[in-house]
Amino acid sequence: MDARIDEDPGNSARSKQAARKQASAPEAVQKAGVPPAGRLLSRLELSPINQRRWDNFKANRRGYWSLWIFLALFGVSLFAEFVANDRPLVVSYKGEMLFPVLIDYPESKFGGFLAVTDYHDPVNADEINANGWMIWPPIRYSYTSINQDYPGRQGDNGLCLGYPAPPPWASSQAYCDAPPDQMERFSNLGNTNWLGLDNQGRDVLARVIYGFRVSVIFGLLLTIFASIIGVTAGAIQGYFGGWTDLIFQRFLEIWSSIPSLFVLIIISSVLVPGFWTLLFVLLLFQWVSLVGVVRAEFLRGRNFEYITAARALGLSDRTIMWKHLLPNAMVATLTFLPFQLSGSISALTALDFLGLGLPPGSASLGELLLQGKKHLEAPWLGLTGFFALAIMLSLLIFIGEAVRDALDPRKTFK
Repeated sequence: MDARIDEDPGNSARSKQAARKQASAPEAVQKAGVPPAGRLLSRLELSPINQRRWDNFKANRRGYWSLWIFLALFGVSLFAEFVANDRPLVVSYKGEMLFPVLIDYPESKFGGFLAVTDYHDPVNADEINANGWMIWPPIRYSYTSINQDYPGRQGDNGLCLGYPAPPPWASSQAYCDAPPDQMERFSNLGNTNWLGLDNQGRDVLARVIYGFRVSVIFGLLLTIFASIIGVTAGAIQGYFGGWTDLIFQRFLEIWSSIPSLFVLIIISSVLVPGFWTLLFVLLLFQWVSLVGVVRAEFLRGRNFEYITAARALGLSDRTIMWKHLLPNAMVATLTFLPFQLSGSISALTALDFLGLGLPPGSASLGELLLQGKKHLEAPWLGLTGFFALAIMLSLLIFIGEAVRDALDPRKTFK
């Protein structure tokens, strides 16, 4: 009698499954012991190749520090209302705490009768200071505020000169005669116009801060939307090829030959140019710049062996394009984004300089350059706009060069 007993296949499978569960039990206990924040951080850890790219980016010191400087400047401009504003941050009036920087209070709140409170008005300021106190931002002017307390400076012929007014540190001309209370308010440190006044008496530094924010936000939105459209169009062309690619290419040739400046002139004659109008018009032509790069990457990658294997496994075209081809194409695309952003900012500045950009009165670096062109006797206007734009674009160019080197597999830093 054979003492060997045949093993039941079902029992064998169940025993193997139980062994796997027992082996994975410590791992499950370990995962259960990790807090959700730790699991989230583990998912956010960089892969080895991305860690190498980040190390290469940090090794480019100029680009690395340019990124932090740009983020710091942009962060300050995002909270421009708390840095440069003609309304106090906090007001204590008769025991009540008010926040004018966030809420518009009528003048009746302080014994007046106007719908909006002018906190620079001596009557309102005296009333608040007599019954409380005010905390002002570092710069007590917004981009639309006019310095009513500026007394003017005496010219060579003895006459008082009006706007534009030079910074206090850039002129040795004496101030004109003014009432003592006006001179006291004007000489207050918080009321100092560090970069002077423009041709309407508005603080130049406040307009630069707000103009920086408008330019960067406009450039970011235009770059993001143009990248989405351009990457999608290039991916469809490169992946499907054939007639799809041929028709798209002929369309792009016709579309890119349309002069965008003439389109803007026509639209500005019908509609008042605004932020979203300019964004839409420039988006119509800006997306074309990324199509060629993405198309070339998809044309090159669609015949790779792993793409052929994915098709053989029955994966859909959408899944192959999104999960397998797009990550490789984005490496080449990301190198163009900082340069695309700088080009978008330059486009808005050029349109504002030509008078086809944002509405009059908007905070704009291009409008500041236009004032400098019209008022050659006020060089601080043109120089301020030039240096603000030059610093912004230089930082973006340095960041773009660092990103390009970081994504280059042949580039190594020590």
